[in-house]
Order: sequence, then structure tokens, then C-alpha cells
Amino acid sequence: MEKKDWVDVDSYIASFPKEVQQKLQDIRAIIVRIAPDAKEQISYGMPAYKLHGKPLVYFAALKNHIGFYATPTGHEAFAKELSAYKQGKGSVQFPLADHLPLNLIERIVLFRKEEQDAKHKKS
Repeated sequence: MEKKDWVDVDSYIASFPKEVQQKLQDIRAIIVRIAPDAKEQISYGMPAYKLHGKPLVYFAALKNHIGFYATPTGHEAFAKELSAYKQGKGSVQFPLADHLPLNLIERIVLFRKEEQDAKHKKS
């Protein structure tokens, strides 16, 4: 897929095949449900969500996987459960051929939201 400058998350998602769109919509729905106050935008060429002005999570569809980026803390907290997937610092790759671990994604987003809320409350 050729990289484009998407104007919003809707146009980003619409640029993928239907089966990939559904997976992206599933992730988006989890984020919006758990963190409805998060600002949705395109950042670094992918859907990004910021809460209290700080990064919450990002996600991106690539050729063979969906990248999910919950910063290092989100990944460290779920290291055991994410160990089955290819990872980088603050990123994990969910193969497109597999079902998304939606329950795990939901718990990671909730963890990140609670983490961001706590930091914001202290400031």
C-alpha cells in the first residue's frame, strides 16, 4: 500500500480492503468507548489518540499485520500476554491472518487511559 497523507481516521480506514477495515474499526471502537474524550487524529501517518494532550495509543495497518502502539508502558504491563507476537519497544504486530486479540487490546487501552488520567490528576 502506498503511503498517503490522510486527513482523518475515516479516510485512513477507508483506504484499506474491507477485511482490514473491519479490524481497524474494531480497534477504533474500543478506543472511543474506553476513552471518549481522547482526541482522534492522524499522527506519524496513522490513527492516533491523545488524552490530556499526551499520546494514548496509535494503530496502523501494514502489509501483513496491524501495528498497535501503546507506548512502552502499555506494552511492559502486558509483556507476558504480548509475548506471542512480534514486538518492538512500544509496539506489537498482530498478523492480519489471525483474529485480533480484542480483549487484550481493550485491557491495554484501559490501562493507558487510567495511567494518563492519574498523571493528569497529579498535575
